[in-house]
Amino acid sequence: MAEREDLMSLPGESKLAVVFGGSGFVGRYVVRELARRGYRVRAAVRRPDLAGHLQTIGVVGQVHAVQANLRYPASVQAAVAGADFVVNCVGILFESGRQRFSAVQAEGARAVALAAKEAGASSLVHISAIGADENGDAEYAHTKAQGERFVLQEFPEAVILRPSIVFGPEDDFFNRFAAMAGMAPALPLVGGGTTKFQPVFVGDVADAVGAVADGKAKPGTIYELGGPRIESFKELLQRMMEETRRRRLLMPLPKSIAKLMGRLTGWLPKPPITVDQVKLLARDNIVSDAAIADGRTLAALGIDATPMETVLPSYLVRFRKGGQFAVIPKEG
Repeated sequence: MAEREDLMSLPGESKLAVVFGGSGFVGRYVVRELARRGYRVRAAVRRPDLAGHLQTIGVVGQVHAVQANLRYPASVQAAVAGADFVVNCVGILFESGRQRFSAVQAEGARAVALAAKEAGASSLVHISAIGADENGDAEYAHTKAQGERFVLQEFPEAVILRPSIVFGPEDDFFNRFAAMAGMAPALPLVGGGTTKFQPVFVGDVADAVGAVADGKAKPGTIYELGGPRIESFKELLQRMMEETRRRRLLMPLPKSIAKLMGRLTGWLPKPPITVDQVKLLARDNIVSDAAIADGRTLAALGIDATPMETVLPSYLVRFRKGGQFAVIPKEG
């Protein structure tokens, strides 16, 4: 009962937050953060039957999942009915079937913003990505930028969050390469591995959404979210190998060869690399000097970025030989 009383005294009491993509990697942390703030949370997802893991967040009945697909505006409108606060966490790393970049990241973003405005929501957070650029070669970056423009057209007061690579227990970066290192004798360094990244902890991204909910962000502003360290692609793979205690050859892979591999494997349900991803690696993925100067960062939202070394060991340990038991010292 004490837990319930503490919950109901939070600022979000009785308010409804709708989180699109709430069952995904970033979305589940956003749901948890908003529930912690006392919001009733409606997770709008394509497959509510696969969102059972959200039921244990918050108190009984505080979080529930509903069906919505950004490609069908009617489902989006139904999902935001009565919402005070809306968050769009939906994004794709590669195209598959009817899940196309333009449909999900551009037109889908527009559908959410339009529905949120028509529903009378007071705030909208749209999660985009550092590197969004309508003039960029990569379709991922192009449609992310289109989505941002559409969102601000339909909901001018929206806050856009652009994270760098997001890391955490369910991430698709460190986990993917750690799994590859467990099977392959070498790992590819596309373009020599010189592209720079500024990995940001998924919990910090969720905290940024919470900061917007608390009114700490400037409406109609684009914030860039990065962690405390900037490292090259090569350095990140070396960090992963240190955590997993595996030694693997890091083999430079020319972008021309990487693009050829992307063409050959792009038809797979979950391709190891795509041509579009190779194009993305042509540009650094770090917080811009302009964002720092303008106060559009995690620090500006009152958040201390979490270092990678405090989180990576907690989930990469399973990729060591012997898994978590590899860290238990031998007796005697």
